[in-house]
Amino acid sequence: MSDEEGHARRWAILVALCAALLVIVIDNTVLHVAVPAIGDAFAASTGQLQAVIDAYVVVFAGLLITAGVLSDRYGRRRTVVVGLLVFGGASALAAAAPSVGWLIAMRALMGVGAALVMPATLAVLVAVFPERERPRAFAVWSAVASVGMAAGPLLGGALVDAWSWAGVFLINVPVVALALVGVVRLVPETRARHGRGLDLPGTVLVTVGMTGLVWALIEAPAQGYASPAVLTGALVAVAALVAFGVRQPRSPVPMVDLRLYRDRRFSGASFAVAVMTVATGSTLFILSQYLQLVLDYGAFETGLAAVPLAAGVVAGSAVGGRAPARFGARACIVAGFAVTAAGFAVLALLPESEGYGAVCAGLALAGVGSGVAGPSATSTVLGAVPPERAGMGSALNDTHQQLGIALGVAGLGSLLATAYRGALPDGLPDHAASSLGATLSYAKDRAGGSALAESARTAFVDAQSLTMTLGVVAALSGATVAFLALPGPRPPHRSGGGVRIR
Repeated sequence: MSDEEGHARRWAILVALCAALLVIVIDNTVLHVAVPAIGDAFAASTGQLQAVIDAYVVVFAGLLITAGVLSDRYGRRRTVVVGLLVFGGASALAAAAPSVGWLIAMRALMGVGAALVMPATLAVLVAVFPERERPRAFAVWSAVASVGMAAGPLLGGALVDAWSWAGVFLINVPVVALALVGVVRLVPETRARHGRGLDLPGTVLVTVGMTGLVWALIEAPAQGYASPAVLTGALVAVAALVAFGVRQPRSPVPMVDLRLYRDRRFSGASFAVAVMTVATGSTLFILSQYLQLVLDYGAFETGLAAVPLAAGVVAGSAVGGRAPARFGARACIVAGFAVTAAGFAVLALLPESEGYGAVCAGLALAGVGSGVAGPSATSTVLGAVPPERAGMGSALNDTHQQLGIALGVAGLGSLLATAYRGALPDGLPDHAASSLGATLSYAKDRAGGSALAESARTAFVDAQSLTMTLGVVAALSGATVAFLALPGPRPPHRSGGGVRIR
């Protein structure tokens, strides 16, 4: 197979890999709809609910680079299969969670499975598609993820309303089974041409460093930025990552080629996407509370709000898959981020009542922008990576995004909570001011409870507007970085090679 022609079954392979991707996306989006139900079932605090979401992100981000290297070394199809098995088993155990602690642990195990799956799927696409077709392949990959983003909340919302929150995890089991059949039957095994050993000290250092860093980012708002636990975690993370960076040039089998960051295509596109995901990472988490606790919509109706986002990505991807050949990657990324900024501007102006249409419009614009920019950003990042290290390059691409999500959930979530508490009436106990749901529960059956509930909803809407305004700033910052850092319409061509397929 030559890079110019690609694998004869590359489009069928894409379908199988998208099925594997779908299960990860469904789980990630369905959980946002179930957050209020999980909170009620376990009497969980806002911090615990964030931990349920972020345990997945922490482990996922911490293991991505290691998983990418493993896929290059031992085979990408094998890595996807193992990841799906872990993910499916953890999903079944999560559905039977007897406590919020158990649920958090299973979410972490699901993060292990997802880390094995995600970079390997992109690495296979790099191996089987010629460079000229990769933007279209990545556009389909992004569009399928968006369909899952819409299907997850819809199915999950229906299950939460008709049954319980456990259904959002049981959904994963049959999807995993179907994905496994497709991957085993259709996807060829690909790996680096020259087998590379595993740098065990480097593996430990990067895993500890990334896990500690994301954990510190997430825990800082809840425990305090100067708390001993957060400071210790941050110091351990920084020390591990510095040691990892020092070791890589000296290692006989380096995990990451740090010289990639000297390439403006790689570093510019990576930074732009990371900044963008800071804004998008916490959007659904915030909006699910707005729709259910401010507008009083059910879980299924909340799930319907994700449909315009997914439809926007699908529509944008139709453009984003073809436009780079004519206008160049930089123009697509800049234009896409600008449209996404417009979507966040709409979300920043949501009213306290009758805001469902505005939510849908804002998410649709954000989706169109992501669909236009996403394929070009991914192609630009992976185009700077040697094909034989595609697993490592895909892992770095995913790591940048996951760090952005963690920063978004931690930073914007902390800002939302701080702004919300600051706008509440004085005299509320701490537990009643911890979240909108807690305040509404406190206000029930109390004298003046209706007035307190109304004040709480107003405070939440004002705090939400502040966070969405920062989303506008993040999207425009990503567009600026892409415009300044990336080359013009004709990026340098990289020839293929270095990948063994059997």
